[in-house]
Amino acid sequence: MSKPIPQSRSAYRYFREITTRWMDNDVYAHVNNVVYYSWFDTVVNGWLLEQEVLDFGQSPAVGLVVETNCNYFSSIAFPDLVHAGLRVAHVGTSSVRYEVGLFANDGPIASAQGHFVHVYVDRVTRRLVPLPPELRRALEAIEVRQ
Repeated sequence: MSKPIPQSRSAYRYFREITTRWMDNDVYAHVNNVVYYSWFDTVVNGWLLEQEVLDFGQSPAVGLVVETNCNYFSSIAFPDLVHAGLRVAHVGTSSVRYEVGLFANDGPIASAQGHFVHVYVDRVTRRLVPLPPELRRALEAIEVRQ
């Protein structure tokens, strides 16, 4: 399997700035890989909240993460500022595939990029449900057809 090519900022539709913290660095003086996944969560859920399509306590349908992936191209370290780019690669009946690019400071090429799949289920029964219409509209606005 060949490694993907790092994307440029123009490949993403939405951005969120994330400040690195001293505690994000590991003994190798760069951000530990597990932190990258927390940044994926931050950009996706931040976007969902901004679009007003997610209410953590009340939404009848909730997205569960069923798949993640991250490819690393160059190090990020404290005190870098991360620009997390977001796009939607696929909208299904009850699922969505988000793709995220992480850019260090003003870097034009992703330091890391990956994906994150949500499957939507009923909050109580945990059975699959179709994406709510308002969520589908928001997702389609940042969808990139490939």
